[in-house]
Amino acid sequence: MAQRGDNHKGKAKGQTDTEPFKRALTGSMRAISGDHDLEVVFSGDRPGLVESHARLPDLPKKPSPADVAVSRGLGDSMALRRACHDNRIHLQMAPQGAEARAVYDAVEQARVEAIGANRMDGVARNITSMLEDKYARANYAGVTVREDAPLEEAVALMVRERLTGLRPPVNSGQVVDLWRNWVEEKAGSALAQLSGAMEDQEHFARSVRDILSALDMAEDYGADDELNEEEQDSDEDQPRSQEQGEEENQEEAGSESAPAEENETSDEQSEAGEMDGAEAGDDDLDDDEQAETPGETRRPNQPFADFAEKVDYKVYTSEFDEEIGAEDLCDEAELDRLRAFLDKQLAHLQGVVGRLANRLQRRLMAQQNRAWDFDLEEGHLDPARLSRLIIDPMQPLSFKMERDTNFRDTIVTLVIDNSGSMRGRPITVAATCGDILARTLERCGVKVEILGFTTRAWKGGHAREKWLANGKPASPGRLNDLRHIIYKSADAPWRRSRRNLGLMMREGLLKENIDGEALIWAHQRLLRRPEQRRILMMISDGAPVDDSTLSVNSGNYLERHLRAVIEEIETRSSVELLAIGIGHDVTRYYRRAVTIVDAEELAGAMTEQLAELFADEASDAVANGRRQSA
Repeated sequence: MAQRGDNHKGKAKGQTDTEPFKRALTGSMRAISGDHDLEVVFSGDRPGLVESHARLPDLPKKPSPADVAVSRGLGDSMALRRACHDNRIHLQMAPQGAEARAVYDAVEQARVEAIGANRMDGVARNITSMLEDKYARANYAGVTVREDAPLEEAVALMVRERLTGLRPPVNSGQVVDLWRNWVEEKAGSALAQLSGAMEDQEHFARSVRDILSALDMAEDYGADDELNEEEQDSDEDQPRSQEQGEEENQEEAGSESAPAEENETSDEQSEAGEMDGAEAGDDDLDDDEQAETPGETRRPNQPFADFAEKVDYKVYTSEFDEEIGAEDLCDEAELDRLRAFLDKQLAHLQGVVGRLANRLQRRLMAQQNRAWDFDLEEGHLDPARLSRLIIDPMQPLSFKMERDTNFRDTIVTLVIDNSGSMRGRPITVAATCGDILARTLERCGVKVEILGFTTRAWKGGHAREKWLANGKPASPGRLNDLRHIIYKSADAPWRRSRRNLGLMMREGLLKENIDGEALIWAHQRLLRRPEQRRILMMISDGAPVDDSTLSVNSGNYLERHLRAVIEEIETRSSVELLAIGIGHDVTRYYRRAVTIVDAEELAGAMTEQLAELFADEASDAVANGRRQSA
């Protein structure tokens, strides 16, 4: 009773408790969608639906009946899309053009909402309230000319009218009237076919493609499919750039040498390049396979070979851990929206980051100028040394050879902390900097991999539930479900991975951070790469934190593990490790590190750190060349 009194006392006068309504709406959405695991959150961000995650706008402290109706309409709309929409079919049948795709998407949403409206009168009223609010916010009532009226909204409302018999909402104004005659004249017969196909998404999508074709916005589905195949063939036939050709040659050479390495016995006459490939292949084999393979050169002092014996760190269960691509966590439409949101948030920063990226590119390209080794016994004849023959005919001919550019055979891995403390400005800037840095290094022939790390749940997730079910054994070790995300793999071109970075803007993605295991994961991925030089850059804003793990272990459990991992990489691995701390001093963990106060400084710190690494390599290469010449 006292607790109830405190709650009532803490509530402002006139404030309504919205929790019962939220619980009821969540239950209703799960029932309509048929997905009992549907996760519904209320926040101030844009509403959206991605797989089993729905985000609704939070209600005001004193919601009006209209606020409640709009929330119910949004909830019903998302639940119906979850129940009646197959994203695979939708993407397969989608047209290519942006305007045609907008109409196609809007009509599909009208279809799923019409299914619910026809079955339940309450759903029809809720969705109408939601649409009224949507069009009122867009001020469609003030639209008086066709050029200002969105065609996709007009067609979607016309489709809704045909499927449900409901007139367009009042707040939609003249949007439908401005387009109706033109659409009916061109695609009236195709529109008439939609009613019979409403329950069959594929059939309905084909009818929508017929409408788009009649409106001269897209070809019919079969012709469009043939066009896609021709475009793919033409893309494969187009000549590649020199850098892409070199990368493909390296990949082909690696793939050809792989079978030879498997069958290799004790051949002591192998070439150096083949031996390097064998050493790289060792990372993919476990200890037993390496021991049973005769003739393999085992790399001494392998990092993490005896790490478990030296470090007091264990994992309670890895059963629920996840390594996943960004595209598998989010559908393509949502990724496009998140990427657009990311670009919009940092539109004013693009120029600054772009200038820094250009500076880094100029530094790298300057180091790719031709360099030569002189006074060699074979190679290209050196005309500058011919004068010595005139002075002394007994002098031998002098040759020169162009020196290889070492940093071309380089890979850089960016590991971005995806913890909740990075939410807001830090993660937004980190995503954009990673995007532009990947594009810049790709131009210079340096491959880039972008990874992220977080956990699947707050407070332990399935791992903690299993620990509780097993009777809470003492000192369980790491007690949460890891989520390691691949935003861009090293071999994926930037243009195909660009939108994946928008996933960092997704509400609910950023949770806990276990840095030590993320470093091991990224490090092991690097060791499997064929590149000679491997650089690992960690971007974080604090020490590792996981409440579930730290609540049942010592307070510095994760930090001790992180220090041990860093020491192992820095002292026993060929991978070059550096770190950038955002508002957190990481120099106490990493030997090569820099700390920035504001996230805005991240772009400059990243470019300067990489520029210094490559500058050091260039100076070492020059020094080695001079020693060899001497």
